[in-house]
Amino acid sequence: MKRNYYFKTNCVSARGADITEMKDGAEQITRRTFLKYVSRETLAEMEVNLGYDRHYKQGLTMAQDWCVSYWKSEYRGKPCVYFDHSSIEYVYQKLR
Repeated sequence: MKRNYYFKTNCVSARGADITEMKDGAEQITRRTFLKYVSRETLAEMEVNLGYDRHYKQGLTMAQDWCVSYWKSEYRGKPCVYFDHSSIEYVYQKLR
């Protein structure tokens, strides 16, 4: 599978009804499955923005954070994957 999903939006910036619909039809997946859609490089950028630093040996990484969950669903009628971090959903989809 080609890793061609990129950050689309998060629940703070999206319409609530769109996020609710996405979550209602979601299936939980593993981080490994999530990374089949989203490249490590793409995700690494978001991890740094969220305060994770993979170069800091003493810190918590996103992969180790048990509060982060990964999901597969549809957002506005198109396939997506997303992760939930502190009750905020970060949605990834293919670019057109």
